[in-house]
Amino acid sequence: MPSHAHTSFTSEALGTVKLAVPIVVGLASSTLIGVVDTIMIAPLGTQAMAGAALTTSALVILYSALYGLMTVIGIEMANRFGAGDTAAISRLVRNGSVLALIIGALTALLMMAAFPLLAHLGQPQAVLQIMQPYWISMAFVLIPFTALYLFKGLYDAIERPWIGTAFAMLGVVVNVPFNWVLIHGVGGWGGFGLLGAGLASFLAEAAALFAASLFWRFSRSMRTVRQPSKLSLKLMLAQLREGSPVALAYTGEGSSYAFIGIMLGWFGASALAANQIVGSIGAVIYMLPLGMAAAVGIRIGQASGGAAPHRIRVIGISAFATVATWMLMVAALILLLRDPIASALSDDPAVIAIASAMFLTVALMQLADGVQSTALGALRGLVDNRIPSLISLIAYWPVALPLAYLFGFTLGLGPAGVWAGYGIGLALAALALTLRFLKRSPKHAA
Repeated sequence: MPSHAHTSFTSEALGTVKLAVPIVVGLASSTLIGVVDTIMIAPLGTQAMAGAALTTSALVILYSALYGLMTVIGIEMANRFGAGDTAAISRLVRNGSVLALIIGALTALLMMAAFPLLAHLGQPQAVLQIMQPYWISMAFVLIPFTALYLFKGLYDAIERPWIGTAFAMLGVVVNVPFNWVLIHGVGGWGGFGLLGAGLASFLAEAAALFAASLFWRFSRSMRTVRQPSKLSLKLMLAQLREGSPVALAYTGEGSSYAFIGIMLGWFGASALAANQIVGSIGAVIYMLPLGMAAAVGIRIGQASGGAAPHRIRVIGISAFATVATWMLMVAALILLLRDPIASALSDDPAVIAIASAMFLTVALMQLADGVQSTALGALRGLVDNRIPSLISLIAYWPVALPLAYLFGFTLGLGPAGVWAGYGIGLALAALALTLRFLKRSPKHAA
């Protein structure tokens, strides 16, 4: 490779990493709320952990859809930022924030209405009896979550990613004392138990949103992107229409992930509790490729808006190489620490044994997971949403879930086998989406 091409590859990789790191930290901060919940719910017992696991499985679907929708608005902001059109960014923020609150509220209502369906999916009855208040309280978290990610998308798009990260971290910090008081009580009061974890998560996410919106409204550094703008139903519908394919793709991934949780429920409460441990750690790890996906999408969007198509292919390929390196390191850490992590988060020998085996297969999935997520982000930057969404849906549903059932139940490999089958679907998605990006990106710059 010529030296100037090597320099371009390295500089684009460093530029993407510089943007990705604060995005990853911010995303991980949000999922750390789930880890904090897991740690603080654990003393309530295996049934409570299982209830939290089922709720988390459902939330993954809805979080995924809402995040996908907000990401597309963020990419459009990045495109406008690359073009220097701050008035358009102001319009996107104003209308996007209203859309976020509306969609978040409708999604919360959908989640609450869906609770009775769990009784028909073969889940342990004892778990369902104690988890409904927690389920409802976590549904309300979707409202501030959606709007917060609209503002995070703004700060990422205008190259101020650490601002959004700071507000996400604020949510984690305040969640700890909220959890302590509302789950376990204080003084002579015994707390709300499992319900308290849901209330604490809502208060923490709402506090983060409040701070993020105040900063946009009153900070002098934000004045160029809060120019007067009118609410436009046409613009909100356009945002919804453009974001729907990406939301669908993330929904396909999130719902297949959630169905894995349902499958594990067929093995009993211990397998569900083990999945809560693996899932809470896995959710934090997944923020690495998700952050890289957001960063590469933003940078490709900026290059497109700034009339620099010669950079697009190099930005994408350098991001693939970077995320592959990251995920191989993560896989090695999981293999080394899987037993200590499982033991630290549960004192039930059955749960620990299942979680340790599941961590083994999850470690092997990391490379494919990182590449497929980053490829989706790169394609979003190219405003190529519909075909990649279809690829994701096919890879997860007709491929990954049947293989998960085959490995876990038909071949008798148990909970770890369920995750192994799912991992094959991830690998196929990674291959197809990478080839799609190589086909769609300008070739003359490689």
